Amino acid sequence: MTVRRTGGTIQVGLPVWVYLPAALGALFVITPLLAVLLRIDWPNFLPLITSESSRTALLLSLKTATASTVVCVLLGVPMALVLARARFAGQSVLRALVLLPLVLPPVVAGIALLYTFGRQGLLGQHLEVLGLRVAFSTTAVVLAQSFVSLPFLVVSLEGALRSAGSGYENVAATLGAKPTTVLRTVTLPLVLPGLVSGAVLAFARSLGEFGATLTFAGSLQGVTRTLPLEIYLQRETDADAAVALSLLLIVLAAGIVIATTGRRWTGSP
Repeated sequence: MTVRRTGGTIQVGLPVWVYLPAALGALFVITPLLAVLLRIDWPNFLPLITSESSRTALLLSLKTATASTVVCVLLGVPMALVLARARFAGQSVLRALVLLPLVLPPVVAGIALLYTFGRQGLLGQHLEVLGLRVAFSTTAVVLAQSFVSLPFLVVSLEGALRSAGSGYENVAATLGAKPTTVLRTVTLPLVLPGLVSGAVLAFARSLGEFGATLTFAGSLQGVTRTLPLEIYLQRETDADAAVALSLLLIVLAAGIVIATTGRRWTGSP
């Protein structure tokens, strides 16, 4: 962009050299995706992604990712509200712990969940007495996906809450609205785009979860074998099927990212 003023011209914008590493970064991301497209067995693409095992894994992934997203919304919205609006001792420590799954290796997350909800786990041994077995079940898949996805929603919503400020909430409270009324009629509608973006990102993360799911839930067809696990297993026996399913997962993830980006730019809820 160029700005003209008396006595000369001012160049406003990015330095030219920035575009080179930006282009290299784009190529670094796009080239592997292009490699997958070039490796696809297109004549047999539909049969590969519509086999019984593939359909079962995809349906299970969609169901568990949806369930885990609901869990993330139910737990993440209150957490984000507390982190963004409340003030208490140890708040920074709590935020760090909540965001820890973002950087925690998925297999470590799976082990942590196993030692919490497994048969001999911290809570699992008590649930076992009640006849509730969590590990290596569909419930375990939902818990694993929720554990790794929750920070995405919390970060997105907390950022939206901080950006929105508390001015409108203060006005509503001054006019006599109760805290619950302020939350329902002012706060949540104000940050709804951030909530939607966080929920979509949580869904996408759940859909692609692998390590924690495999460690905590195992790989039982129709029970815990999600699409990423099916891709991993197919890679050992049928490389063409693995590549085809990989493309399917890429398309789903790309659709989610595009939808999220579109909402962010348009500001639509």
